[in-house]
Amino acid sequence: MAKPGVLDSDPEVMLKKALELKKELKKLVKSIVDDEDISIEAIDKAKETLCVLKDLKLRKKSQSSNSMSFKINKNVTFPDEFKCPLSKEFMRDPVIVASGQTYDRPFIQRWFNAGNRTCPQTHQVLSHTLLTPNHLIREMIEKWSKNQGLELCNAMSYISDEGAKEADQSHFLCLLEKMSSTLCDQKEAAKQLRLLTKKHPCFRVLFCDFEHAIPQLLKPICEGDSINHELQEDVITTLLNISIHDNNKKQVAEIPMVIPILKKALRCGTIETRANAAATLFTLSALDSNKELIGKSNALKPLIDLLEEGNPLAMKDVASAIFTLCMMHDNKAIAVKDGAVRVIMAKMKNRVHVDESLAILALLSTHQKAVLEMAELGAVPCLLSIMRESSCERNKENCVAILQTICLYDRSKLREIKEEENSHRTISELAKSGTSRAKRKASGILERLHRVVNITHTA
Repeated sequence: MAKPGVLDSDPEVMLKKALELKKELKKLVKSIVDDEDISIEAIDKAKETLCVLKDLKLRKKSQSSNSMSFKINKNVTFPDEFKCPLSKEFMRDPVIVASGQTYDRPFIQRWFNAGNRTCPQTHQVLSHTLLTPNHLIREMIEKWSKNQGLELCNAMSYISDEGAKEADQSHFLCLLEKMSSTLCDQKEAAKQLRLLTKKHPCFRVLFCDFEHAIPQLLKPICEGDSINHELQEDVITTLLNISIHDNNKKQVAEIPMVIPILKKALRCGTIETRANAAATLFTLSALDSNKELIGKSNALKPLIDLLEEGNPLAMKDVASAIFTLCMMHDNKAIAVKDGAVRVIMAKMKNRVHVDESLAILALLSTHQKAVLEMAELGAVPCLLSIMRESSCERNKENCVAILQTICLYDRSKLREIKEEENSHRTISELAKSGTSRAKRKASGILERLHRVVNITHTA
């Protein structure tokens, strides 16, 4: 059998070898599966065959990824302006240095990392080492590649992983520096950071690898009273992208300026900014320690106010944030104090976002003040009518769970349920056909209703 180290690199030979290996593997697997007394030798041969196939696949992939750059370097004449003056190769990421010259980012960054502070072409001492993307050259390269029938990503695959990581970090730090520059630079940098943290997880990680990265990102939108809404939207969305990374959640929430900035964003800015601020709080509240921190920071109030406004673009994110925060008991009391029950009851009566509203009320129904307020605001007839109208088992389950709690604290509401039973038998039907939890809750209400009726007759 062929060994991993002796595979021919010729494509035709590799293809023929792969077919032979697959046939051999098929025989080995069949013998292993069919034979009750499995041969150790057969298993070892199968493992060895798989290793050879894997090596073959890796070689093929390597050749495929390098073929385009070879074609460009050897067989295609490309314009001189697309060459990096340092590498003499096709540029992947053209950037401009302070002298105005353009280089490929990984190579000029390596030049700077070596301690050089001059332009390699002009030998001019540079006033700074910031790298600015050369969008014009980039677009020209893309257009030229398309006209040549070349895929840009393949044409630029010659950069090593180490070089790419180095380039990413350099680009990241350059963008962060721009967040302390002019408004124009801030807006450009924020837009790029938003896009990078959306598409590339490595940039989310970088924000927590550098201690001052997040404060530097947020600084332009926390200074002064006037807000540039475009900049604010990009910064808040970038913060949301950063928070998606699980290892970032604790560090992000504990930065003192983060939650105050999110609270401010919930109250002002574009609707996308406000929705993304709510989504960030929802994402951060995945950790119990963050739920407590956010609750104590009075962030529930602006969330509830935004819920009351009712903009459909923000409702899902806002409701999700309130729901997750109210999983912590102390936050339920804060939400009730901040008017959550009143706002949610109004939504339910108007049949707006009923699913989300019921889920939050079901959570709050473990808090006595919330239950009493629900009863006062006419929750019983509202919940009963939703149960009759809805085909959603989850909604019916939440309705009956809330009703059971209301009846526990306020026996007078059993009269309304009794009237409902006489007219529609809503609770009885749920006790027969609902989910297991709904059946249990409905049966509990009927049992309590039966006891109260018997006591009344006895009296």
